[in-house]
Amino acid sequence: MIDPTLEPESTDPSSSSTTATTTNAPITNRFRPAKVIMALPAYNEEQSLPELLERIGEAFADSGLPYEVVIVDDGSKDDTAKIASQMSFQMPIHLVRHEVNQGLGVTIRDGLKEAVDRAGERDIIITMDADNTHPPGLINRMVQSVHEGCDCVIASRFQNGSRVVGVPIERHFLSIGARVLFTCLFPTRGVRDYTSGYRAYRASALRDAFDKYGDAFVGEAGFSCMADILLKLRKQGCVFGEAPLRLRYDQKGGDSKMQVFKTIWLTLKMLGRHRVQGV
Repeated sequence: MIDPTLEPESTDPSSSSTTATTTNAPITNRFRPAKVIMALPAYNEEQSLPELLERIGEAFADSGLPYEVVIVDDGSKDDTAKIASQMSFQMPIHLVRHEVNQGLGVTIRDGLKEAVDRAGERDIIITMDADNTHPPGLINRMVQSVHEGCDCVIASRFQNGSRVVGVPIERHFLSIGARVLFTCLFPTRGVRDYTSGYRAYRASALRDAFDKYGDAFVGEAGFSCMADILLKLRKQGCVFGEAPLRLRYDQKGGDSKMQVFKTIWLTLKMLGRHRVQGV
């Protein structure tokens, strides 16, 4: 019970009790949202890149997340680099150029390294194809999964709610075969789609991987590089998760750059190397 004989505390600004709680010290904005850094490997994507960048810009406008886009032009012979440069006046784009084509593995590696150099410890790095088949609207969900504890979130073709539209039958069977093979040889909790190139990574996990492996972190030259990255992160003890992917191959501009049988051969060699050497 409050004693009615007690006088209320003074509200005089000059009193010592008030001065202790009302200081003139500047308020610092210690907590800032994590930034998302996109890493896009691009080779002859002048047909797809304009619409994809529009959709990326719209997705980040909707989510309110701060972001940057790193585009690695892998020696394109069309206007891919020109389009990226023009779009940089409308959104935060950083263009990295290869004078000659070096393949997906090197391009992914250089994109990830550039993104890691730009990233803080809390930031998130996303890779996706530049052919407009991956929906940028999924970014927010993947980022949230990283905030909830995942080190790597994969946009998966094998989760409930996923859908694949317009993918050639040989590519479809390749994805299913890869899933069966990886599940048997390297079962990984939280992973069903081992080869999807649409992923969100905790920047600190990628930084640790580059510190450990150097450029060999992305040691495969072709499309098998995505599985190689996953297996090395698996060895580091990373936590994986997935989000259902609606793959729209019918929106792809230009022809596929994957050589299916070469990719199968390189993937089998890579699996054998990981199995025997443990790297």
